[in-house]
Amino acid sequence: MSTEYSNDEVTVVWDKTKCIHAAKCVKGLPNVFKPKEKRWIQVEGASAQEIIDQVGKCPSGAITIK
Repeated sequence: MSTEYSNDEVTVVWDKTKCIHAAKCVKGLPNVFKPKEKRWIQVEGASAQEIIDQVGKCPSGAITIK
């Protein structure tokens, strides 16, 4: 099961079945990845390139760019 989070420039897809909760996303971009909030990925919190770069560091592939 996956969820998409979008703005005009980027769409982040999160597949919770793949997530290993390594928290690299949260530590790398805390203004975007906020696990304590209802909409935990807030793509307006950073530039599209910053988000793309951080998503590329996800060790499990649970977050991807569409």
